[in-house]
Amino acid sequence: MSIIITLSLIIWIYLILFRGNFWLCNQYLENLSLENQPQVTVIIPARNEAESISICVESLFNQNYQGIFNIILVDDQSQDKTAEIAEKIAVKKGKENQLIIIKGENLPTGWSGKLWAMSQGVAWAKQHLKNDYFLFTDGDIKHSTNNLNQLLAKAEKNNLDLVSLMVKLRCESFWEKLLIPAFIFFFQKLYPFSLVNNPHEKIAAAAGGCILIRESALTRIGGIESLKEALIDDCTLASLVKKTLPINHGIWLGLSDTTTSLRSYHSLTPIWDMVARTAFTQLNYSLWLLIGTILGMFITYFVPFFTLFFGLFTANLLLILLSIITLFLMTLSYFPTVKFYQLPFFYSLILPIIALLYSFMTIDSAVRYWQGKGGKWKGRVYQLGVKN
Repeated sequence: MSIIITLSLIIWIYLILFRGNFWLCNQYLENLSLENQPQVTVIIPARNEAESISICVESLFNQNYQGIFNIILVDDQSQDKTAEIAEKIAVKKGKENQLIIIKGENLPTGWSGKLWAMSQGVAWAKQHLKNDYFLFTDGDIKHSTNNLNQLLAKAEKNNLDLVSLMVKLRCESFWEKLLIPAFIFFFQKLYPFSLVNNPHEKIAAAAGGCILIRESALTRIGGIESLKEALIDDCTLASLVKKTLPINHGIWLGLSDTTTSLRSYHSLTPIWDMVARTAFTQLNYSLWLLIGTILGMFITYFVPFFTLFFGLFTANLLLILLSIITLFLMTLSYFPTVKFYQLPFFYSLILPIIALLYSFMTIDSAVRYWQGKGGKWKGRVYQLGVKN
């Protein structure tokens, strides 16, 4: 028992000291001035986003950016009034000429829906517009008024080919408060932002809700088609860009507390589905990696509680001490994320319970894959590049 709690303690010491300080939540856009005014094309792949598209589009029209930018909304065969609502907002703002609405074509085999929509938007933009940068954003994102300006300033000042924001996810319902901060915590642990932002480190990642990319970088990697089968398209895009960076260029990923997601999760089911959609993909569909991941989660998050109670029951002072130290480090590492979401300290103490739920989601992701139901999203099922 002492050996396994010691292993758990070593894991937490490593995570806190040697994993790129992922837990500090300290990667944010600086308030930089922008000297040049590059031309930007904003591309929104939208499928059934009637509830949020008006806020998204209006927030883009409200940008304080002084340069030229156009918005292309690719209506990915929505069954609601997504396109109509967006057009009304453009008319309301007197910016009809700034919004281009494209009706998405049928989804070809070998493409995910979002990437196919993005590809159509890029193709139209390259044919009709000058594009120094593309901003890929989801239809459920509300952009702060200076978001585009800050993204461009970051890219221009630091020679970045890709700048991405992990927007602040909604955290109001019971299930959101319980699971959303942990989602950000686990993502940062898997892809430490400081390592992503270091051009000398191989690790790469992006957050699909808000990605600014140079047109030259997108062309260099072969366009959107180069990642057409990727379910985790944002991180795949970042990886391809980082692997092909010119000298003295880089990529950057950070947090935002002003640009936010409008998507709500009122119950456990939508959060569960969001995680289960790609969790097994992260493990390369490997049974052995799945077993290793669940074992690792058990040792990292659950063992300290078990050994603490066992130590109390057997009056084993060493076991109690090691367990308390490990639990303290776990709480310490999670607290900055809890604070970022303005939640009570109590949530820092229940990470093992949250980790248990995420473990079940990961197992369910594998089960769905084996049943041929993996990658279900927006009414479509994607299985290794096959559309059902």
